[in-house]
Amino acid sequence: MAKLAFLGLGVMGGPMAGHLQKAGHDVTVYNRTTSKAESWAKTYGGTHAATPKEAAEGAEFVFSCVGNDDDLRSVTLGDEGAFAAMASGTVFVDHTTVSAAVTRELFDVAKAQGVDFVDAPISGGQAGAENAQLSIMCGGDAPAFDRALPVMEVYSKICRRIGESGAGQMTKMCNQIAIAGVVQGLSEALHFAEKAGLDGRAVVEVISQGAAGSWQMANRYETMLDDEFNHGFAVDWMRKDLGICLDTADETGASLPLTALVDQFYKDVQNMDGGRWDTSSLIQRLRKLG
Repeated sequence: MAKLAFLGLGVMGGPMAGHLQKAGHDVTVYNRTTSKAESWAKTYGGTHAATPKEAAEGAEFVFSCVGNDDDLRSVTLGDEGAFAAMASGTVFVDHTTVSAAVTRELFDVAKAQGVDFVDAPISGGQAGAENAQLSIMCGGDAPAFDRALPVMEVYSKICRRIGESGAGQMTKMCNQIAIAGVVQGLSEALHFAEKAGLDGRAVVEVISQGAAGSWQMANRYETMLDDEFNHGFAVDWMRKDLGICLDTADETGASLPLTALVDQFYKDVQNMDGGRWDTSSLIQRLRKLG
């Protein structure tokens, strides 16, 4: 068992840190909203700190799951950032979905002081975090990944190193690109079924058993049919992620026409005051149009 720090206690980070504490690790947490950290400590029995630096003091591994590039910099850099307290030979594992550019920037900063940095974005949504069934895609030095793997396995169903620093974030971009097209396709199929007067549940029962089947279909079709969009990853966060994908595509020369289109569809959902709806709410845009 190890002494750990966990920075960021949102719908993903909170359960993940909880699994680590329940597994027997000694976990100290930090959250920008102190009341969340206090509540987590009461629930799981760990401790909470006032700053990232304080949380990281004496930790063998420091984990983060925050919002975006700027949030990640804020919990790592500066006098009160985690890096200020991390000793040579310790490992920082970042579960945030951020740009590969900030990942490589912080990898270099950490490396200069003898700290290892593993980018380890996650997929599986809130349910995956709560049920310890996350998919984790990692980048960074192999020895650092090997050291962190047994800890990450506490809340993952698969955890794999893809390559050097930034490779985890690039893989998460592939994940979001694939999801965007699948959700739009499912939305159109269910919308078409409604317009055609078909029983949506009966339709899915049949087509889900063939090539049309997907995780999105299995886990979201009923809530989509019932106009319930309070399940999982929010549209606002998806647009943040797709923005990273599109910016990186410009840098690499990749062509992402469908991703760019679906990103604009999500913008339409935001304009419907649906920024906090989950990503399956693309169907609401179609309903509004027709």
